[in-house]
Amino acid sequence: MTQQAITTTDLPLKLVARGKVRDVYDSGLSEGANAGALLFVATDRISAFDIILDNGIPSKGKLLHALSTFWFSLLTPSIIGSHVLATDFSAFPAELQAKLSSVKDQVEGRSMLVRRADVIPVEAIVRGYITGSGWKEYAKAGTVHGIRLEQGLKESQEIPGGPIFTPSTKAEQGEHDENIHPDKVADLVGKELAEKVSKAAVDLYAKAASHARERGIILADTKFEFGLVPPGAGSQELILVDEVLTPDSSRFWDVKGYEVGTTPDSYDKQYVREWLKANGLDKAADQGIKVRLPDEVVRKTSEKYKEAYERITGQKWTGDGEA
Repeated sequence: MTQQAITTTDLPLKLVARGKVRDVYDSGLSEGANAGALLFVATDRISAFDIILDNGIPSKGKLLHALSTFWFSLLTPSIIGSHVLATDFSAFPAELQAKLSSVKDQVEGRSMLVRRADVIPVEAIVRGYITGSGWKEYAKAGTVHGIRLEQGLKESQEIPGGPIFTPSTKAEQGEHDENIHPDKVADLVGKELAEKVSKAAVDLYAKAASHARERGIILADTKFEFGLVPPGAGSQELILVDEVLTPDSSRFWDVKGYEVGTTPDSYDKQYVREWLKANGLDKAADQGIKVRLPDEVVRKTSEKYKEAYERITGQKWTGDGEA
């Protein structure tokens, strides 16, 4: 029997924030390396076009957590440090395990203990291929996030010269992110930090894309988030935070189905986006409309996420409670 989707958590900890997918809690830990740590819990919520759908995708949070854990292990700290302190319930401090013992079903397999950080107010998007909003802008103006590209490129074509840093602003929940030129990041956070964010994002993309390609998958684009530790003033280190290279934040294409000039099927939320568009619901966030996904859309989306995990990690997915 398949587990029910967990769309909201209720833990005996102080709630710091509820994002589109993650619930963030104050761990209550006050000693050693874990002092001030946060607990990130990946729920089964799913969002598209800036709206959180009424129903979730069973085990989606566990899949996102497992895939992020895989990527954090592969990419950090060789390229950059991360916020990760522990990714498994059994590795949490005994004090925290005891607090969560009565709600273990809400956190096991989907929670991560992380360092608190000052989050950079930029979505660090890297594009290796011209698709999505990047393609729409290019088709209209010959640019992507204001960056002029050569003429004659086709949809889904690999960007000549290699991947490019194409950031956006981080909007409040319910608002829309705004694509910006890379130079604008310097206005937001300063030139030196902007250059560090750009370099780290492109380096992370390059290593991840290489691994994905070995697994028969094209990483078309992805979004990273970065933070500074320790939080507050003084000397700070740039680190990778939030989730990493999941179907929620990336476009993954099957190499075998890839064709320039088309919109390839992807292992991500595109199936949900297409259903919303086909049913005239892609503006639901602006209209205040609540949307519930049909069972068939839930099932197919779940299959996409599981396949992405298995293709990328090379491991069979066994964490959804099916028997």
